[in-house]
Amino acid sequence: MQNTEKRILVLGVGNILYTDEGFGVRVIEELDQKYEFSANVELMDGGTLGTKLMGPIMEADALVVVDIVLNDGQPGDIHRLLGSDLSKSLAFKNSMHQTDLLDVLANCKLVGQCPEPDQVVLVGVEPQDYETMSTGLSKALEARLPDVMRTVLKEVKGLGGSCRERSVDNPSGEKVYVPRSTH
Repeated sequence: MQNTEKRILVLGVGNILYTDEGFGVRVIEELDQKYEFSANVELMDGGTLGTKLMGPIMEADALVVVDIVLNDGQPGDIHRLLGSDLSKSLAFKNSMHQTDLLDVLANCKLVGQCPEPDQVVLVGVEPQDYETMSTGLSKALEARLPDVMRTVLKEVKGLGGSCRERSVDNPSGEKVYVPRSTH
C-alpha cells in the first residue's frame, strides 16, 4: 500500500549566534518541545546548512520555512511570503548563511525534485537585531514566538499535517532532525 500523505518539511533557518538571525531555529525548537506532529510532518533545524538542505527539501511535497524577513516593517511584524516574494527573506539575500536558500531551491528544481511553488511558504518576522552576537532573541521577537508558532501550525494544518500539544502522557523525547555532516 502506497502512502499518499503529503510529506511536509517545516524548516527553521538562521544563525543562532546573531540574536534574531536565529529566530527560525528557535521557533522549530519551541514547536518540537510543545507539540507532537503527525508522521507526515518533519521539523528541521536548518541553521546555516546551505546545500546540505537539498536532500530533505527534495524529499518533501510541501515546505514551510521559518526565518527573519526584511520587509520594511516594524520589529515583530509577521509576514507570509509565497513565490517570488521569497526573495525578501533574509535567508535568500544579505545573509551570513553558507548558500542562499533560493539557490538550494533552484538546484532542487534542476534535479527535478522540489515542492511546487504553491506548496512552499515562508513564515517570517521582521528582526529587531540580527547583527549583535548573542544566542538570545531580542525582546520584540521573543514576544512574537507564540504568534509565529500559531501561524506555522496553521500552515501545517492547511497543508495536511496535524499536531497535538505535548503533555505528561505525551512528552518531548525526540530531538529535532539535523542532517549529518558529510565530511
